[in-house]
Amino acid sequence: MTFDILQSCPEWYHSIELAPGVVTPGRAPLEVWNETLRKLQLPDLHGKSVLDIGAYDGFFSFAAERLGAARVVALDHYVWSADMAAYMEEWRSSRDSGMPMPPPHLSRHWRPVELPGRRPFDAARAILESNVEPVVGDFMTMDLAALGRFDVVFFLGILYHLEEPMRALRRAATVTAPGGALFIETEAVELPGAPDAPFCEFFPGNELNDDASNWWAPNAKALEGLARAAGFADFTLLSGPPRLSSTQRLRARMRRQRLRYRAVARADAPR
Repeated sequence: MTFDILQSCPEWYHSIELAPGVVTPGRAPLEVWNETLRKLQLPDLHGKSVLDIGAYDGFFSFAAERLGAARVVALDHYVWSADMAAYMEEWRSSRDSGMPMPPPHLSRHWRPVELPGRRPFDAARAILESNVEPVVGDFMTMDLAALGRFDVVFFLGILYHLEEPMRALRRAATVTAPGGALFIETEAVELPGAPDAPFCEFFPGNELNDDASNWWAPNAKALEGLARAAGFADFTLLSGPPRLSSTQRLRARMRRQRLRYRAVARADAPR
């Protein structure tokens, strides 16, 4: 049954271990995803509630459940609404040919009524006999009060896809419980000669990773500023600019650095 389901889902973003030795063919090896999870430096999740915004295939949702979370909600609509297998096949062809590809919601593969992109998540959830709760909703427009508040919120690989990052983080603050934490992973950028100036780079087309659904990349100062302005009381950059040799630092001053940052923003604890 497991192998039949794998064959019925030809496109996976996450590598998920469905059974000993049986791993979905994600875009990076399972070891990479496990290392990303480790680098988040999550607290003890036993008894905690977790919200995974933009859950995709559910690697982080299922990991939170495995780590003891009492309740895990997997929220998505964008990926789940697209036939990602067909979209990615066309995207790879367009990249090879040099022709631009529209984002999923403007492509012929957008089918929000059918939710074809949710098939891998549903398959993994069934095989794992998981109690993760799938919720279909646009995080930027849905009624967040219906979701409630969570001790831990994942906001991984989401910020740079959103047209309004400031409003997005404010909305994320409303679903983070007092004393809770928002874990962020995002594309980032650092410009030479401006290490202390907060700024975001804007991508009007497919300049970032040949992906027209990417809009913004903050530097470290901007990411912290966005989180604090959104109402989070504390901010910690978990992975920042790499340590460079003197020669590398000199070269870095001459060019823009594309990076990927992980951070945690904490809400005020109840008093």
